[in-house]
Formats: sequence, structure tokens, C-alpha cells
Amino acid sequence: MDWETWRPFYLRIVREMGFSIEEDRKASFVLRELLLQNGNYIQPDDLRPIITERVYVFGAGPSLENALKQCSFEYGTKIASDGATSALLESGMLPDIIVTDLDGSVEDIKKANRMGAFVAVHAHGDNISRLRRYVPELKNVLGTCQTEPLDIVHNFGGFTDGDRAAFLAEALGAKEITLIGFDFGGIVGRWSKPHLKDHVPVWESKRKKFEFARELLRWLEKNGRAEIHWVK
Repeated sequence: MDWETWRPFYLRIVREMGFSIEEDRKASFVLRELLLQNGNYIQPDDLRPIITERVYVFGAGPSLENALKQCSFEYGTKIASDGATSALLESGMLPDIIVTDLDGSVEDIKKANRMGAFVAVHAHGDNISRLRRYVPELKNVLGTCQTEPLDIVHNFGGFTDGDRAAFLAEALGAKEITLIGFDFGGIVGRWSKPHLKDHVPVWESKRKKFEFARELLRWLEKNGRAEIHWVK
């Protein structure tokens, strides 16, 4: 999804969620500055060699736990959305790529990064302080944003970590994308936030995010090149 296609989705999200375009744009420039200062950034072409035809994208929904116990994900590229990183590590599995706005368990994200996982760090108006704190501690960082893309900060489309991970896989050439742990129901998985000890009822802002994520993934199913599968 290019910027012109993403822009109408983004403007509606900003309007309905009450976000600030100015703060989102500021965050993208903060991320760019941090990446240049630390020299720890990569570009999309650096990730293309690890994208196989089959890509598994792991969301942090409550169904993720059973899926990790019952299914094998040995043959394919594994992309974890934010807090799903913790679930994969608990299962003895290392994601190839992590897509995050840094509100999951950053310690687990850093651990996976040290073990070899690439990290796509997303900039938005609400996480500027986390960008400044954690981006210098990471390596092999692909910068992403939800406003106009910059030279080393990209916008592939998508809103939440989960659907952005799917859009990233599509942009990098995946032929088949399997979504695991994408529930979008009345329960939020315990990996979504570090302070959660168990699955909890969905709160209103999260419910709205679920609705946008589901809409965007349906758009990708219809308009993308990759074949999309859902595992519940």
C-alpha cells in the first residue's frame, strides 16, 4: 500500500481515534534522527532475502497460545507483532522480524533482537518518549511511520502492529501470509501489554483499533498479491 492509497485510511483513523497528525509527523522525524545518530537502521531491501514465499504473522490475541502448541511454523518466515514476541520466546521460537511500536515487553524485544531478530520500529505521536529511550538500544532497525514516508522511515500501510506486519510481509514479496492470533473479539491477549497477567476484556479504544485492523486486513485480502490465511 503506497502513501496515496493509505492516506484516506489514515485521515479517517486520526479523526475517529482523536490522534494528532502533527505529533505523528513529529514522531517520524524523531525516529529518523535517532536512526541516523545511532547508525542502526536497515532498509527494506535488507529484509527481502529472509522473506520466504510463506510468511507467518503472529498477533497477540488469546488464540495464539493454543496455536503455538498445536501447529508447526518451521518452514516459513516468522513475523511477530509486538507483544507476540514474548509468546514466541516462551515457546522456544525466535521471530525473524518483530513489528512494534514499543508498548509490548521491550525486554523481550531486545532479547530477540540480540538473538538475531530484525525490528521494524513504528513511530506515532504517543510513543516519542519510548522511541528516544529504546531505539538506541536496538540494532538492525527498520523505521516505519503512519504519516508521509521519509528516506529511511517507511510507510507500508496498516495501523496496529499486527496488520502492519501483514502489510510489511506483502511489501517485501510474500506469496502466502498466514495470520495467527488475530482474534479481534471481546478479549485482549495477555501479551498485548507488559502489565497484563492474563487475558482481559477489550476496552473501547482497543475495540476501535481491532475494527480498523480487521478492515485493513480485509482490504489486503482483496487488493494484495499475497494469499491470506487465518488461523484461529
